[in-house]
Amino acid sequence: MRVHLRDHVPSRPTWRCRGCGAAWPCSPAKLRLLAEYRNNMPGLLVHLVTLREQAAVHLADLHPDAYPTNLHQRFTDWVPVRTEP
Repeated sequence: MRVHLRDHVPSRPTWRCRGCGAAWPCSPAKLRLLAEYRNNMPGLLVHLVTLREQAAVHLADLHPDAYPTNLHQRFTDWVPVRTEP
């Protein structure tokens, strides 16, 4: 079975990738998002922060005793941010 980049979307409430099963956003999802938002990194960050907050609620409900502490790193730390000179 061939998996396309568009198949790398989150499965809620587990926030695993529907395409590959990795924690979402997986590498192919990150590449797709970077391409889609290539001219709007602030928009990508807003989108990902919104999804991160949804994931936090879902994952806390699923695993109240094992809440993931790496959601910021997982959802937003990988987005390139330019600093002004």
